[in-house]
Amino acid sequence: MTSPVPSRPVSMSRDRYGPGPDLADRARSGRPGQVETGFGGAAWLVTRHADVRAVLGDAARFSSENLAASSGGQLAGAASFMVGQDPPEHTRLRRLLTPEFTMRRIRALEPRVRAVVGEVLDDLQNAGPPADLVAGFALPVPSLVICELLGVPYGDREMFQHLSSVQLRLTASPEERTEAFDALRSYFSDLVERHRRSPGADLIGMLIREHDTDLSHAELLGIALVLLIAGHETTAGTLGAGTALLLEHPDQLAAVRDEPERVDDAVEELLRFLTPVHSGLPRTVMADTVVGEQAMHPGEVIVASLPAANRDPELLPAAGDFDITRKPVPHVAFGHGIHHCIGAPLARMEIRIALPALLRRFPKLRLDVDPADLRFRTMTAVHGVETLPVAW
Repeated sequence: MTSPVPSRPVSMSRDRYGPGPDLADRARSGRPGQVETGFGGAAWLVTRHADVRAVLGDAARFSSENLAASSGGQLAGAASFMVGQDPPEHTRLRRLLTPEFTMRRIRALEPRVRAVVGEVLDDLQNAGPPADLVAGFALPVPSLVICELLGVPYGDREMFQHLSSVQLRLTASPEERTEAFDALRSYFSDLVERHRRSPGADLIGMLIREHDTDLSHAELLGIALVLLIAGHETTAGTLGAGTALLLEHPDQLAAVRDEPERVDDAVEELLRFLTPVHSGLPRTVMADTVVGEQAMHPGEVIVASLPAANRDPELLPAAGDFDITRKPVPHVAFGHGIHHCIGAPLARMEIRIALPALLRRFPKLRLDVDPADLRFRTMTAVHGVETLPVAW
């Protein structure tokens, strides 16, 4: 017997680059409503920008630590990591990592990221058209960067990309997720032991040299796993869908390619408009409270919709339009509050370097498929295009 395929939760409803009809309808109502989650059970779905920031910004009222209990065990692995912890444990672990993601450290990485992008584009050019830009560009760039940053052999990328995709796919059974999680944990356990024997200049080596007495083996594994999965999946989703979106808006593509002063604002608009992560991890209500005029009670689960929040008309006018000339707004593509993505500066830098470089290298880049036939990812925690057929 096979497990039934779950229906797509409203919180994961997408229509090409934006929220799908079910999610858009909920967002128009404004008020939180009950929905089924992807792991079983009901949750309050919050869609307004102000409400999403309120939920994500208050770890005391909305806890991440009750995740394992509220997910029926399917997300128990994630709950043991920094993303599934509240202060003070979350604060302690995040403090160890923050110095590695300062703007000064990120700027020091720029030359290597530019070199990685150049190498990937060389390979793409040498292989010639047609090409799939997801496999040939969007995935290799962040995978190479995060592997070098962490100290993970790039030759192992197919293995960890497959296992991480299982972890993020809603259609995977609890058994499949557990098997993938155990395989990743075993891999990183062996890798950490190799690093202990000879710590390098990478992030894992730094944590071992400087914080070995402050971190348990399980905590070090959790940090490495979260950074590896988040460090390539979300950036890859943005690079793939962002390229497709620009190819459908040639005037804005030309500005990103030819006007360097526009690139930073363009990256922010791409992140806001695309919002690759649907909601992050759900929270548990810890005390009687009110969100968006809706009463909530202890033990109830709450899901914050990031793409709906980023298209809230209260955030900016014409929020459903893609426009790189608009002034950036405080979007929540990287979350908000204590769980705001620690790697956000790195992701921004990779996108800022990679997209203009791609468009300059291939000035005649075009979709090799009707835009209506682009296939977008469904039933997975990170949105994007499945493939991106192009020619030049």
